Amino acid sequence: MAETGGAAGGVREVKSAARTVELLEVLAARGDRPARLQELADELGVPRSSMYALLQTLISRGWVRTDVTGSLYGIGIHALLTGTSYLDSDPRVRVVRPYLDEASEALGETIHLGRLDGYDVAYLATRESHEYLRTISRVGRRLPAHAGALGKALLAERPDAELPEGPYEALTPNTHTDRESLAADFARIRERGYSVDREEGVTGIVGFGFALRYEIPALDAISCSVPVARLTPAHEARIVAVMREVRAKVEASIPAAGGSVDWR
Repeated sequence: MAETGGAAGGVREVKSAARTVELLEVLAARGDRPARLQELADELGVPRSSMYALLQTLISRGWVRTDVTGSLYGIGIHALLTGTSYLDSDPRVRVVRPYLDEASEALGETIHLGRLDGYDVAYLATRESHEYLRTISRVGRRLPAHAGALGKALLAERPDAELPEGPYEALTPNTHTDRESLAADFARIRERGYSVDREEGVTGIVGFGFALRYEIPALDAISCSVPVARLTPAHEARIVAVMREVRAKVEASIPAAGGSVDWR
């Protein structure tokens, strides 16, 4: 699933600004795969000379980095600094963090906070399990919303009519890839009050997602991820009970952030 949008409020888009943002998004999406000048020019559909000038401007300001030969390009350190500022300035992230610690200590599993961004979920905070440590943190990364507990919990808060037709990207053999299958799953989510991701996003991992309804429709959710090998019926029941309690505490605590800017 993918979503694109134009300028807000009908204001004419500034092409140079849009091109800069598109370039940074392309570089960020490539992760550890640096790009060559011609690749970027082709992907964004701009002349090679214009792309070179834009890259050099962004390199001088720290938004793009290059290798010692000057032929490979990747995202720069200022992207990290800006992303960290986003997390530090968000009042809801600050309120939720202590409750992620509480859930992690109670369950001994990995706990996430995510936010819906189009048809993706961006990870805003994570508390890793001491039993199952990822080599790469998910904070700042994105996952298709239809393929994980966080995203499904949030998409289920919205009308099924808003779903794209599909087919959707399959991350594992268990991922829902068609609209009808996903809509049927959403009906079950609405009935039980939380989502379950049984190896749909990551093979060997089950997730339980809980939308945070301090705004309607919810944009944020929390989840608990656990390896299949450790998931007994008793442990699943405890995960659901603890996460429901944590969600209730978070939703009751959000007014404590009152007086802060209500970001959209």
